[in-house]
Amino acid sequence: MSPNFLRLAKGRVLTEQVRMLCGNVGSSVIPTLLLVGLLFGVLSTEANRLGLGVWSVATVLSKLANWMHARHQLTRNAEALDAPRLVWELVALNALDGAIWGSLAWFALDSHNLAASVLTIAVLTGVASNSMSLLAPVLPVYVAFVFTEMVIGVSKLFLIDAPGYQALGYAGFLYFPIMVGQCVNNARVAKDSIVLRFENIDLIEIAERARKEAEQANMAKSTFLAAASHDLRQPIHAQGLFLEALAQTELTSHQCAVLASARSASVASGEMLNTLLDFSRIEAGVVQPFLQPFELQALLHTIENDLASSADAKGLVYRSRETNAVVHSDGTLVELILRNLVSNAIRYTEKGGVLVGCRLRGDHVSVEIWDTGPGIAPKYRRAIFQEFHQLGNPERDRRKGLGLGLAIVEGLTRALGHRLSMHSVVGRGSVFKLDLPLSQSAVNQDQWAAWSKEDCLKGLRVLVIDDDEAVRSGMVFLLQSWGCHCDAAGSISEALALASANPPDIVISDYRLREQSTGSDAIAAVRRLLGNEVSALLITGDTAPERLREALASGMPLLHKPVTPDRLRLAIETSLNTAL
Repeated sequence: MSPNFLRLAKGRVLTEQVRMLCGNVGSSVIPTLLLVGLLFGVLSTEANRLGLGVWSVATVLSKLANWMHARHQLTRNAEALDAPRLVWELVALNALDGAIWGSLAWFALDSHNLAASVLTIAVLTGVASNSMSLLAPVLPVYVAFVFTEMVIGVSKLFLIDAPGYQALGYAGFLYFPIMVGQCVNNARVAKDSIVLRFENIDLIEIAERARKEAEQANMAKSTFLAAASHDLRQPIHAQGLFLEALAQTELTSHQCAVLASARSASVASGEMLNTLLDFSRIEAGVVQPFLQPFELQALLHTIENDLASSADAKGLVYRSRETNAVVHSDGTLVELILRNLVSNAIRYTEKGGVLVGCRLRGDHVSVEIWDTGPGIAPKYRRAIFQEFHQLGNPERDRRKGLGLGLAIVEGLTRALGHRLSMHSVVGRGSVFKLDLPLSQSAVNQDQWAAWSKEDCLKGLRVLVIDDDEAVRSGMVFLLQSWGCHCDAAGSISEALALASANPPDIVISDYRLREQSTGSDAIAAVRRLLGNEVSALLITGDTAPERLREALASGMPLLHKPVTPDRLRLAIETSLNTAL
């Protein structure tokens, strides 16, 4: 036994030990009352009735005092407890309680009544043993109780002039260290359980703080990306409009070459921002699949036309096997998934090639993208689907993308309810498989009909609303090059004044305007002024999830900056055609 076994714990551990002991006291009140009544009824005689009655009252009062004291401590906040002081209060109360129990021997032991003596000794040892489970959380309290009980009780044994009683007295002194030793073990177990519980609580609090910090960091990241994306989209969007307007003028061959390079750089910047937008749309939960039958081959052909040149530039072989499959899904989202997978395959393959093929599997078709790249080790196969995670690009080479491609792929696949699988062998390559359900109906060819004509926008009256002057100017230059008549406003009040003078055929508005206004508000105001549902388009550079959800809830066609001239023209024609 350690010489410091009576040393108290510190801080909240000691406080919890005291509260645990106080919590145990209540369970012993009723058994004590019943035992005292039983003992008085069995052991009382004409000779000891008065003394045993006094003992009974004292025992009951002592137990009730202990219980009331413990109950009072339990009603207080743990922070308000003065644990060291309470320990000594408990030592005093239980030393008194032990002395009262020990005094039972002075009233009940009788050498002429062996049965009464046996019962008395059995009760004293039983009370000492039972008190261990109640008082063990704070060891000095139990030592005080059992010491006073044993000293007062055993001392009576040495005063009885009868064979065997002194031997019982010596046995009682041996019983004391045995009981204390067992209580030391019980106290250690109780303390360890308290310490372990506090350690678990601390770990949970640390984990909770880490979770909150991670959520805050993730929110800050999303906010930063949304703000940076919006602020970058404005000038890039305006740049694209100006470059397209410039392309409509007469240029020398050298100027055409410079313009082509500028347009290529603008498109590359737009593609990177669109990648951020695609990821933000998935995070915002605003991706709404439009499922319909479409021919898979037309989509694969488009991807091959766009990406085969990238494979050729690296000396890779690009092959796409033909298929007659008609699938039921969202063609735009499936194209984005496959485009990301093929782009990744080309980006990470240095020799060999990329193969895109289809296999019929019962009621679905498996689109497979094979490459002869470095392969992906098993430990990285989940990590590659996390945002901004890239293998083999520690220097963050922008030519290798942003690390969002596979995060977008997984998000879109989940939104569509399709199955995506992957198999890879390190050093030999990888294959990604996308399962698409086969369509039970034929493709409606009319849905692909294009009604865009060279002069269909000539004479169209357009009201442009944007609080960025460069964007307004670029939009006006581009629309005028298409033969449109344009009015441009920077606010809702300006837009209403212009619409009153020249009622527009279509309103094209930025979503986020000054003074906490939105493009939806501006278009609604123009429609109220004109008294009709004038055609309208919303354009936004926002990627913040809440902004995307707000814009989507407006029910108006929504374009995302930077908008390519072809996409803008098609959106205008579609809006006008829908209104007819």
